[in-house]
Amino acid sequence: MAVQESLQKIRPIWIERVSRELARGEGVRVGFAEQLERFYELLEQTVATGDTAWLDPILYDWGRSPTETNLEEGDYYVSFVINRMIALIIEVTSNNLEKEEALEVLAAVIPIFTHSLSVVVRYEMETRVAHISNELGKVQEKLQELDRSKSSFISVAAHELKTPLTLIEGYTSMMADVAKDTQMDSLLQGVNTGISRLRRIIDDMIDVSLIDNNLLTLNFQPMWVSHLLNLLKNELQKTITERKQTLNILEFEGSDLMIYADTERLYQALQNVLTNSIKYTPDKGTITINGRLLPGFVEITVTDTGIGISPEHQATIFEKFGQLGRTDLHSSGRTKFKGGGPGLGLSITRGIIEAHGGTIWVESGGYDEVKLPGSTFHILLPTRSEATDPRIARLFSNFENQTKESEISVKENTPINNSPA
Repeated sequence: MAVQESLQKIRPIWIERVSRELARGEGVRVGFAEQLERFYELLEQTVATGDTAWLDPILYDWGRSPTETNLEEGDYYVSFVINRMIALIIEVTSNNLEKEEALEVLAAVIPIFTHSLSVVVRYEMETRVAHISNELGKVQEKLQELDRSKSSFISVAAHELKTPLTLIEGYTSMMADVAKDTQMDSLLQGVNTGISRLRRIIDDMIDVSLIDNNLLTLNFQPMWVSHLLNLLKNELQKTITERKQTLNILEFEGSDLMIYADTERLYQALQNVLTNSIKYTPDKGTITINGRLLPGFVEITVTDTGIGISPEHQATIFEKFGQLGRTDLHSSGRTKFKGGGPGLGLSITRGIIEAHGGTIWVESGGYDEVKLPGSTFHILLPTRSEATDPRIARLFSNFENQTKESEISVKENTPINNSPA
């Protein structure tokens, strides 16, 4: 009873001190004082009953009250207010009550204030986490919308460019026939080279659009990995010779295994990986193709003695327009050292490999143009023995699982009839 009387004695002093220090402006101070009156009444009830649940409603309101500005700026205003309330109750009690009386009051209210602070902090954190989650959700939606817009632009741009490019290619071919064995012939050959390069870029853009929209179709046929690798070696031999590089294709278990795959698309995917290795390996470097047979998969590895890839870029190189280093310092050739490009090759490769039901990743000791740590690309392909699209296989698998679950559910919910037939 003595503690409650002491609390009543210091009540107006404490409320006045807290509102004057923490609330600026007369209008704000009046509203804040009303909140303090409500808090103080609940504080007295808590002291009288020993039950902190009396304070929960107002603490909940305060903990959920931060404004949008507080949340964006990371302010923990309510926690600060409770801390100042604790400091001021100590000061007011010490200045206005006898020593023993003050100690009794503080012994009763400090644990309650401490509890209040912990509750408010928890509510504030929950509110802040909800705010951050909401903001992240908005950012994710914007990024997804941006990615959809980018994919749409790539698709439209590629198809719109293909028509005029075909016209240019046709007229250039006719001009080459007319200008055969003249000085214009060599100039038109240069134009044709540019047209071919532009066509490759447009075809890559269309492939990226197909992959992004899950429209990439595969034509599964029987093939041998070793045959595909030898075809790649023959096509790239001229480039390898020009760069004075060495391309080694090793025999490995699984290379002579017949599997079902889209030969043309798989050839495109492996060509992109090899071209990438040639591009980022200095002249006189070595590129080695090896592999092994794993349960259900054949692994193909492409190892080079190139400049390597830093850890932070080992995932981004498989994204659209992924580039290593400064693009303004890249050379213009497709297979020249650090040659430029739109950054679509490895993204297309990943899309093709994953459409086959496989995966691709890279390992590297880091980026260093002096020590040349090199990189190793790992490609896993299913050792499929029949021409089944993996997406269709997954669809049937899901259907079978759902059917089994339905049968089990029906059995579990069917009443047992024990009546005689």
